[in-house]
Amino acid sequence: MTRAVLSLGGNLGDRAGTLRTALRALTSEGLVARSVLYETPPWGPVEQPTFLNAVAVVRGDRDAAGWLALAHELEDAAGRTREVRWGARTLDVDVVTVTADDGTPVRCDDADLTLPHPHAHERAFVLVPWLALDPAAELPGHGPVRDLLAALPAEDVEGVRRWEQLA
Repeated sequence: MTRAVLSLGGNLGDRAGTLRTALRALTSEGLVARSVLYETPPWGPVEQPTFLNAVAVVRGDRDAAGWLALAHELEDAAGRTREVRWGARTLDVDVVTVTADDGTPVRCDDADLTLPHPHAHERAFVLVPWLALDPAAELPGHGPVRDLLAALPAEDVEGVRRWEQLA
């Protein structure tokens, strides 16, 4: 058994509907908790619409590669295409962390998956919903999520706005 933190986001089509569908699908995969939706400015060098984002915590019999496979399945089901790096997308699901049952963080550094996620500590759209979901959250190798958020530029954090409760 492992526990994973997943970051979900999308900025094309019915953003809220797509995220709700993905989060409902996680229920059968061991969903432990999920954040509400947050509207966030796009991140990266590509001009595009605003995102809706959420964070989910799941627990199950998957290893790190298994959580990545599930992330890709959810993206495929949402019609995700990968033409432009950091471009607009219907759904993006990132595996942020994976933890073994004994609390040991899973480390991975291969071509398909890096754990913990190499940029999570820089992304308010991951940290804000994660902290709201779990005030004691820690990003392995980086420290408490609360401290990571405090270190980000204020405009990055203020740009992540609670959008609505999930139905």
